[in-house]
Amino acid sequence: MDTPRLPARETFRALYRHFRPHRWTVAFGALLALLGAASGLLQPLAAKALVDRLGAGQSINGILLVLTALVVLGTAIHAVGAYVLERTAESVVLAARRTLVGRLLRLRLPEVERTQPGDLMSRVTSDTTLLRAVTTRSIVSAFTGSLSFVATLVMMAVMDAVLLGVTVGVIVLIGGSVALAMPRIALATQRAQEAVGEISTVLERVFGAFRTVKASGAEERETAVVEAAARRAWRYGVRTAKWQSVAGSSVGLAVQVSFLAVLGIGGARVASGAISVSTLMAFLLYLFYLIEPVTDLVEAASQYQMGSAAVARIAEAERLETEELDPVGPDRPRTPREATSARYGTPPVPHGTPPVAQEAASVRFEDVSFRYRDDLPYVHRGVGFEVAGAGMTAFVGPSGAGKTTVFGLVERFYEATGGRVLVDGRDVRDWPLTELRAAIGYVEQDAPVLAGTLRENLVFAAPGATEDEIRDVLVRARLDGLVDRLPDGLETVVGHRGSKLSGGERQRVAIARALLRRPRLLLLDEATSQLDAVNELALRDVVAEIAREVTVLVVAHRLSTVTLADRIVVMDAGRVRAVGTHARLVTEDPLYGELAATQFLSSAR
Repeated sequence: MDTPRLPARETFRALYRHFRPHRWTVAFGALLALLGAASGLLQPLAAKALVDRLGAGQSINGILLVLTALVVLGTAIHAVGAYVLERTAESVVLAARRTLVGRLLRLRLPEVERTQPGDLMSRVTSDTTLLRAVTTRSIVSAFTGSLSFVATLVMMAVMDAVLLGVTVGVIVLIGGSVALAMPRIALATQRAQEAVGEISTVLERVFGAFRTVKASGAEERETAVVEAAARRAWRYGVRTAKWQSVAGSSVGLAVQVSFLAVLGIGGARVASGAISVSTLMAFLLYLFYLIEPVTDLVEAASQYQMGSAAVARIAEAERLETEELDPVGPDRPRTPREATSARYGTPPVPHGTPPVAQEAASVRFEDVSFRYRDDLPYVHRGVGFEVAGAGMTAFVGPSGAGKTTVFGLVERFYEATGGRVLVDGRDVRDWPLTELRAAIGYVEQDAPVLAGTLRENLVFAAPGATEDEIRDVLVRARLDGLVDRLPDGLETVVGHRGSKLSGGERQRVAIARALLRRPRLLLLDEATSQLDAVNELALRDVVAEIAREVTVLVVAHRLSTVTLADRIVVMDAGRVRAVGTHARLVTEDPLYGELAATQFLSSAR
């Protein structure tokens, strides 16, 4: 994803949003840095006094004690200030990651489908890391460096205005290279971060289909893709390092040339009697002291350029459209049970208490049209049907007919382009999302299983489920035998995306997870496609039992799953062409009759 650069004012505002909650802590760190700088400014004066006392034959014990105290005190104050700023920098990164993760997990589904997940992950990891320096140390460095720079120039002017003019002239002459390097640092950093995002994207894709990659003998090809992105990141990283070295070395060059010029001209002025040797020595000490504030300013500018590239990418992620969830109370969202209780005006059910059965939901589509983007064809064209309440309704038809999209519109993963989708007679757009989804159990087509334990997957949608409830759904989903065979039972780790489970086991876990939610509306998208005939028959009976009290919508290509459905909706090319029972549709709808005949012949073979 090619991220546009933000204007300077917008970049500063975005940085300030991250900095603002920590401004007083950063101010304290800046105060400590200033105190450390002040102790450093006094050291050349103490050295001058020491030389003058030596020339006059006076005691230098007191001056040595003062110098020692200044050095020790300055070092201690600097160390404390550095710790305060580094700790605050980590807090900035933590806050940025929490905010960004919270936002990314609320993204609307179309936004996620348009964006590479790996690129989004890199914005949470590597881009936020770049904020740690720019929002704390660079701000303090710019502030304290500027004050120290001005204060040092004032002290140098007090010492000798002529030598100050020589110093400033050399610094300005060489400092032009620093100004030229800064925009290039920002651009190279942005390109490097984009390449890191590409690496994350490719790796996420590979590990998501690891067996397919190995079975296809594609390891070398995928390695080459990752290496290409890694080389781009390396190339731009080297370019960033090159311009940073130009900026850094320019500072050193300016100070060294200034030193030679001051040494030559200052020596002549000492010889002429215009200034004393102690004044020249103090001026040279201030000149070397000038290295630190100038370096701080250059580093602050460099970090700002790097941070601005990261801020542009973070700001782009923050502009992605999100869903508005409705939290209950100040700290947490409703649990599914609380949302259902609120929907019907009943008291919330405490965690661990079996939920009270609720009325089955009704679903109605009124002349619904939908397409994923304005430049894509319509998936639904005037779809209309009604499911009044409990029972099983099946959606069948050829691939691409729009069956799965029905579920996406009910869950409000997508918004209908035209018409209305109603649940309980209420437009889904008028439902609070938390409340709507709390009433729905959903089994996706690929039945995803998350990394973690079997128990964590089962209670993912119902974290307050009791052991009795879990055992009940295990039996109903025919998973009890699997759990009994596993050495760690429910605490068995299922691997990345459930890799340690078979396809049928993953599907049964997804079904059990949905049943444990005790929904009023159950959506099953090809929920038995990977099951053997015995388990499919058993789960079909379970679904039929559930459908007596719950509204069940099923998408299926295998008609054996839906022959006992109360109603079957036949879809084709984004339209509803027929609604009826299996026996009626076999004789009255040619498409359904063809599907039934084909599957019968296939099974007969």
